[in-house]
This record gives sequence, structure tokens and C-alpha cells, in this order.
Amino acid sequence: MNEYEHEPVRGLPELLPDGENLLWQGQPRWRSLALRVFHVRSIGVYFSLLVAVHLASQLLQGEQAGAALLSTGWQLGLVALALGILSLLAYLYARATIYTLTDRRLVMRIGVAVPMMINIPWETIESADLRDFRDGTGDIALTPVPGKRLSYWALWPNVRPWRYARVQPMLRGIPDAQEVARLLAGAVAATAQAEVPTLQTRSRGRPRTDNAPAPRGGSVVAAS
Repeated sequence: MNEYEHEPVRGLPELLPDGENLLWQGQPRWRSLALRVFHVRSIGVYFSLLVAVHLASQLLQGEQAGAALLSTGWQLGLVALALGILSLLAYLYARATIYTLTDRRLVMRIGVAVPMMINIPWETIESADLRDFRDGTGDIALTPVPGKRLSYWALWPNVRPWRYARVQPMLRGIPDAQEVARLLAGAVAATAQAEVPTLQTRSRGRPRTDNAPAPRGGSVVAAS
């Protein structure tokens, strides 16, 4: 884990060593982070219901409609401000994050206030869990081999929620996640030693055909 200072190659702390090949680079979509990390939709619905209940209570107590609407106006303003802040955070985190897959490792460039690089060699990964969504994005959670310790809070939000004992790094909100998972599994299988378990990729969500297009938002080189 290295503090980010300079990028000779976008998303990487240094040039790739000889023999290491870039397979894919991409970033999360900020709208996906807003919905599934910062829960903008759920929070908006919750506070809107609270405002509606308050408005109904005012009307039932005999308050004039105009006065009741005026009294809830500042509450709606606060709701809009809160949702705007959360959306801005999602945008900043998405813009600061770059995922890089090579045939030897995953490199995460993450962090807004304190950018850093995290290297995860494929031989330290036991399995991957894929979940895709209707908006065309998906999450890929990586399960490290037993004994591999990672910091939950250093990785957040690029981490599977509520997995504290065995922290699972996660590629969040990436386009065409099934294709990225295929590249990931191929890279692990190609570089794994005999004593390292083969990566198992579990897929949840919408089915995909085998002739899926290459991931949007990143470049792909087929693994040999």
C-alpha cells in the first residue's frame, strides 16, 4: 500500500515491469456509487416520507395549506442539500478511483483526500464473486486467501460491506462487469502456481451471452 504521489502511467505508481501486460483499466460510474454506496435513492425516499408526514400532520391540525407548505419548504431544502452532498462525494470517489488489471495483479488507485495505490497479486486471491445490475454495471468482490490481511477502512468504499473479519476488496460500479470478471479469472488461471487454488467466479444477477462486448470505459487486451 503506497501513498499516491506520481503516475508515470495513469492509474499506476510506476511503469509495468518487463513481461507484465495490461489487460484492462476502468473506473466506477459515479451514479452507481451514489445509489449503492451512498444510498442516495433510499435516503431521498426516507426523508421525503418524513416531510410528507409532517405536512399531513400540519394540515390535519387545521393549518392553512400555504402556511403548511411554507413550513416544510426549509425541510425540502435540507433534503436536497444532503442528497447533493452525497452525490458530489460519489462523483469525487469515482473520479479518484482507477482499477487496473494486469496478468499478474490488480492495482487500485483510490482515495480522495489521501490518494494511495493498493497492489493485490493474483496469487493472494482465492475466489471472486460477481454481481451485476440492471443499469449495466456490476460489482466484483475478491476473497483473499486465508491469512491475507487487508484494511477495511483503507479500502472503503472499494470493499464488500460488512466483511470485517475477512476483508474483501471490491471493484464497484464498473461497466460490463461480467467481461471484466472473465479477464480477471483468465489472468489468475494463467499465472497461478500448482499449489494455488484455481479462482472460482460466482455470478449473480442478469444472465449474459458469451459474445459480450469489451468493457466500456477501459481498454482490453485478450489474455493469452
